Amino acid sequence: MGENNLYNGENGKESMSEQKITAVIIAKNEESMIANCIDTVRWCHAVVVIDNGSEDRTSQLAERQGANVVSAQGLGLAELRNLGLKQVKTSWVLYIDADERVTPTLKKEIQQVISSVGAHSAYRIPRNNIHYGKWMQHGGWQYDKLVRLFQTQAIKQWEGDVHEHAEITGSTADLHEPLVHLTHRNMVDGLKKSYEWTEIEARLLFNAHHPQMSALRLLKVVIWDFLYRMIALKAYRDGTQGVIEAMVQSMNRFMVYERLWELQQNPSLRETYEKLEKDIVRVWQKENV
Repeated sequence: MGENNLYNGENGKESMSEQKITAVIIAKNEESMIANCIDTVRWCHAVVVIDNGSEDRTSQLAERQGANVVSAQGLGLAELRNLGLKQVKTSWVLYIDADERVTPTLKKEIQQVISSVGAHSAYRIPRNNIHYGKWMQHGGWQYDKLVRLFQTQAIKQWEGDVHEHAEITGSTADLHEPLVHLTHRNMVDGLKKSYEWTEIEARLLFNAHHPQMSALRLLKVVIWDFLYRMIALKAYRDGTQGVIEAMVQSMNRFMVYERLWELQQNPSLRETYEKLEKDIVRVWQKENV
C-alpha cells in the first residue's frame, strides 16, 4: 500500500503477463497538457488520442509524441469514449483525460491487476483533484472515483450526455492508487470547461419537465449548493482555494438553472426580442410618415 500523499492512494491459468493495454485520451484544446499526459502512459502498449475539434496544436503535439490521433467534432463524452473504444486492439483499455496524470505507483497497480488471474471486468480509480494549485481533500472532492480501467470485451457501450458511464458485463472493483487531476488551473479555464456542459444539462432538465424556475427557486438552488459544500462537505478546510471552488460550483449551478429558465420562457426570449425589434421599426415608420 502506498504512502498517503498527493501521488499515492490509501492503500488453473498461469499469470497473464502477456495482457496488453491501450490508453485512450480524450482532449480538446489541450496543447499545454497533452504531451505530459502521454508521457505518463508511455508504458501502455498503445496510446490513442481522441481530439474533439481542437483549434490549437493538440493533434500535432500528440502525433509528435507517438500517439494515434483520431479527430472528432462536436461529440458528447460518451460518444467520444465509444469512438476511442473502436480503436482499441488490446485486451485492456485505460481511459484518461488530457488534464489527468498516471503516477508510477498507479502504473504498477494497473499492471498487477491486468496480469492477475481472476481479474474483474472493470476498476474504479480514485482521483486527487488539484484546483487552483491545491489538492482538494474536502468539499466532496475526496470521494471522487471513476471507472476508467476495463477489460475491452467487457464494455457494451458508453452512455450519458453529461455524466457518462460505461455499460459492462462482469464485476467492478476498486484500485487504491489515484490519478492526479490537474483541473481548474485558473478561473477562466474552469468556467469555460463548465460552460460547455451548461447547455446540455439545462436541456436534459427541460426535457424532463423540470418545474418552472423562479427567482426564489434560483436563489435556493445556488445558496443551498454553496452552503452544502461549505458546511456539510467542509470545503472551508481546503482554505481559500476550497472556498473559491465552492463558489465556482454554485456558480455552475446558477448557469445551468438560469439557462433552464430561459428555455422555459413562452414566448421564447428570441421571440420577445424579435417583437421588440418590430415595435421599434413601427415607431420609426410612424415617425417618417
